[in-house]
Amino acid sequence: MGRPSGSSRRRALLLGSDSGRDALRRIAVALSALAAVTVVGTLGYVVLGFPFLDALYQTVTTVATVGFREVRPLGPGGQAFTIVLILLGVGTVLYNLGVLVEAVTEGHLREHLRRRRMEHDIARLRDHVIVCGYGRVGRSASRYLLDRGHRVVVVDTDEVRLAGADGPCVHGDAADDDVLRAAGIERARALVCALDSDADTTYATLSARALRPDLVIISRARTLASKDKLVLAGATRAVNPQLIGGRRMASFALHADVAEFLDEVMHDDDLDVRIEQVRLTDADGVVGRTLGEVDVLGTCGCQLLAVRAPRKGPFTPSPPADRVLEAGATLIVFGTPEQVGRLRALAVTGQPVSAVGGTLGG
Repeated sequence: MGRPSGSSRRRALLLGSDSGRDALRRIAVALSALAAVTVVGTLGYVVLGFPFLDALYQTVTTVATVGFREVRPLGPGGQAFTIVLILLGVGTVLYNLGVLVEAVTEGHLREHLRRRRMEHDIARLRDHVIVCGYGRVGRSASRYLLDRGHRVVVVDTDEVRLAGADGPCVHGDAADDDVLRAAGIERARALVCALDSDADTTYATLSARALRPDLVIISRARTLASKDKLVLAGATRAVNPQLIGGRRMASFALHADVAEFLDEVMHDDDLDVRIEQVRLTDADGVVGRTLGEVDVLGTCGCQLLAVRAPRKGPFTPSPPADRVLEAGATLIVFGTPEQVGRLRALAVTGQPVSAVGGTLGG
């Protein structure tokens, strides 16, 4: 026999363990056997001279052992056939009952149906974030994304970890192309890779970059030496949590108010203002105009902190008014969600929201 196709392997990853598929297979075999016994019994009684409906009725009452009398008197041949039908039918019915009870009590069928629903949920996702590795870093990243309304698909080889995931998940190796496809990498907006070792993270990063050259990939580096290697493997950015944590602690020690303000802006859900980014495209209406002409603060109400040059170029803090906006540039702004929304609309149309019939006020 040939190897299973990629689509069947991805389906197997989503549908779960062999126990669920085996339970469905046993149910199908049991129901097929019951149908076969019914057909054989009906045909046998037809051969014995019964009309079709009487033959079907006689077969069902015999197999079900309900104890009704025969539809017609039976001769020696009919009695022998009925004895064989009773033995086959009762055995088949008991087998069906056992299979159904096992599937329900052990939860195989329920788990299989749950994973089928998960498969359909993942297939409908667009612009979601894939989190590979559901350890401490992966859980923290997932919780942050979910709290901000983003959709997340978790990938991990540990089913115990996946049992605590708050949403769709795929059981498997994140370096496997079929696993990443099962998580919807073709439609994802970003991938966070936080596996148990730098080697696993590197392989998963390579696989993800090969499947999606344009995907934003954030990889966790356990050591400082592995950061550059992860970038070479295809990571958009490699992050070392220990390094970031140490720098953050030092910032609180030296500049407590600044660090606390940035912490609240980036992580406090109760605060109404955020530091956001707005990336310009070739089709945006503000491309080719200067910052003085656009007047971000006057037209949108948000503060422009910096402009980043296209293709991940350098940042220019507090850019001058004569700075020309280019396609691919990124605006770093500080403001409320409504103000940032007005800026996004302004970037697309090239006109203030009030001039184009927008509904955002303030």
